[in-house]
Amino acid sequence: MDRRRSMRRSGRRYRRPWLKKCKEYMRNFIAFLFSNVGIIGLVIGYTIAGSFMIQALERGKPIPVQSQAMGNRTLFAKKLWNLTMELNANVKLQEKEYRAAVDIKLVEFQKIFVNLTRRGYDGSDDANGFKSWSFAGAFLYCLTVITTIGYGNIWAHTPQGKIASIVYAIIGMPLFLLYLSNIGDVMAKSFKWIYANFCLCRWCPGVAKRRAERRIQRDQQMEDNDSNQNTDSSSGSTNVSIKMANMNSRPSVVSEGPTLFSDESYDVESVNVPITVCLMIMVGYICGGAILFFRWEFDSGWTFLDASYFCFISLSTIGFGDFVPGDKIYGQVEFDEILELKFVFCSMYLMLGMALIAMCFNLMQEEVINKIRNSIRTVKYIFRCR
Repeated sequence: MDRRRSMRRSGRRYRRPWLKKCKEYMRNFIAFLFSNVGIIGLVIGYTIAGSFMIQALERGKPIPVQSQAMGNRTLFAKKLWNLTMELNANVKLQEKEYRAAVDIKLVEFQKIFVNLTRRGYDGSDDANGFKSWSFAGAFLYCLTVITTIGYGNIWAHTPQGKIASIVYAIIGMPLFLLYLSNIGDVMAKSFKWIYANFCLCRWCPGVAKRRAERRIQRDQQMEDNDSNQNTDSSSGSTNVSIKMANMNSRPSVVSEGPTLFSDESYDVESVNVPITVCLMIMVGYICGGAILFFRWEFDSGWTFLDASYFCFISLSTIGFGDFVPGDKIYGQVEFDEILELKFVFCSMYLMLGMALIAMCFNLMQEEVINKIRNSIRTVKYIFRCR
């Protein structure tokens, strides 16, 4: 009995460290996932996983709109042929009468295809969704879902795909908002440090002068503290008591160090980036993206204004859907891997751009709050003087 009890106790002792290690690993893993690097990888991985999921659910499934469009096109071709045969029987037929009769049929055909386009027809003859649900198309769909852009050029047709899209959006939208919040905050702090250490030193000579004066004052104060310690340690007969006093006074000198050294860090934290600089960053990023999209979508008829319009509509999450990159991918018979890779990089441009917009909004918010506080202080000072 004693041996069995000892074996059980030893087994429990060996199990507990293993369980604790697993818990620690899980905690570290979860903490890494919600760190800045982890959130970026989590969002990208979540979008890629959603692309494969929506491909498995939608690709290869028959699309009713595509088959209806093909059937209507064949039907109207027969109608035009029958109309031509009927009109050819009339010897006195004139060109105006023929044009009028054909125009009636074409208007009817046009109305039907406009209705089919609103229901998701993209002009291709792919009735099974192999072109629209390529990896590039699925990645676009998942990205527009979690970013709430919603171009509306493609959507789920099957019941399984619609249910999966709802669940995917419920999880993905808060995840992407967390990504924007964390990455925007990190980018804002990094840009403030760059702006304070590089831009202000070049554009504002007074800032560098004030920093040099603070360093000189800090060095002088450190030298005064050291000299006071030396004079106290060499004073007369009360060596023991003075040593104890020196031991107690040294931590105070050390504690003064961070306050002195924190002047420069506080200076960086207190720096407010002007609103004009934030606007220049956003305009520059939109123009850079417009040049990129203009070159890649030149064959699709995009102008530079169209590309700039698309970048603004996308980064502001309006997403009208009148301009969508990669439309020429869907219309091709054979897919080009380079085009799909370009399309993925365009999606990364949108993800980075939305984080950059969040950074600029944070900096602009700080600047506006600072100006409001300064205006309130000036108003209070004016009323006190009266």
